[in-house]
Amino acid sequence: MIIIYFIIAFTATVFGSLAGLGGGVIIKPVLDLLGQDNLNTISILSSATVFSMAVVSSIKQLGAGFRLKKAFIFLIIGAVIGGVIGKQLFSISAEGLDQEILKGIQAIILVALLLLALFRERLPDYEVENPAITSLTGVLLGTAAAFLGIGGGPINVAVIVMFLAVDIRDAAVVSIFIILASQGAKLLTIGVTTGYGIYNDLYKLFYMIPGGIAGGLLGSVLNRKLKDSSIHRIYNIILVIIILINIYNAISVFI
Repeated sequence: MIIIYFIIAFTATVFGSLAGLGGGVIIKPVLDLLGQDNLNTISILSSATVFSMAVVSSIKQLGAGFRLKKAFIFLIIGAVIGGVIGKQLFSISAEGLDQEILKGIQAIILVALLLLALFRERLPDYEVENPAITSLTGVLLGTAAAFLGIGGGPINVAVIVMFLAVDIRDAAVVSIFIILASQGAKLLTIGVTTGYGIYNDLYKLFYMIPGGIAGGLLGSVLNRKLKDSSIHRIYNIILVIIILINIYNAISVFI
């Protein structure tokens, strides 16, 4: 049974690194569907795995010559702040709500955000240059990612394409840097506040982190080799699958 955690992490982060999906947006609902772990543990398993993927993928992209523009840097700085805020929001919600109810709420929010990402091409495009607005956008992305425990990849990609006028390939890469920043901030916040001793079954990270690293390396290579049209098609197919899983998770809680 434990090998399935490696398979989930590897598969999710291949697509996460390839198309900027992050991996967590796949890992979180799939682990919810399995029902083997509580919500707090799932959040850590997902965040730590996508963080490991983002580390190796970011190094790989920088080594391949990718350069961060000024607007991207403001986004990433905002995502760090958002990561801390999102972790605190999750902690408050987890204390005040039943875990199953919170899981259902997360699933509904995810469906709404993923639908926005799926139909992003029907939304107007902008080219925002104001650093304050760019940083605030990063805060919002980081907050959503840390609260939902997903990395936030597809939402990141949709927002970057819509507001910064970049193609999906570069948006996918910038999304990985945002995930690195937001999830790193979230994990650091946990480390200096509650610590990790209160979380159950974190030994599963010994399977998930290697899967995340391997998936991140393979996905980074594929990102540079595949055509934009192929990346776009993969992105949309995975989004539809994730939306359907989250709809099922929400229905199983509230109906």
